[in-house]
Amino acid sequence: MLKNIPPILSPELLKVLCEMGHGDEIVIADGNFPTESVGKDAIVIRADGHGVTELLDAVLTLIPLDQYSDFQVALMSVVAGDPCKPVIWEDYRALLKKYEPEYGNIEMMERFAFYERAKKAYAIIATGETQIYANILLKKGVV
Repeated sequence: MLKNIPPILSPELLKVLCEMGHGDEIVIADGNFPTESVGKDAIVIRADGHGVTELLDAVLTLIPLDQYSDFQVALMSVVAGDPCKPVIWEDYRALLKKYEPEYGNIEMMERFAFYERAKKAYAIIATGETQIYANILLKKGVV
């Protein structure tokens, strides 16, 4: 057992977070995200039964965000004409303010552009999150 490690972080996820270097990106994906097809060249970590917000909270306790990028975080924009207003984004903003008050700038990305960027991510965490547009991409920084 280790002390002060959020128990939601599996050994596999801890290993991936440790392996990631400066500028590497990780996606925490909602349950609708095409994780297996988008993540063919990435490490895919299953976190079924967990939500994105709780995983984001745990991940941000361990990794810094990239202070040298204009945007350290990316979200998938709502598709034009979709009436959805993702309330989960406010949770993300609160966590970013808590852990990275100076380096939590969010880039909004069109759906297919987000998928293309996710294809290049170091890892994708597949969650059981049921809220839509709950996908979040983080760019790792330096300690």
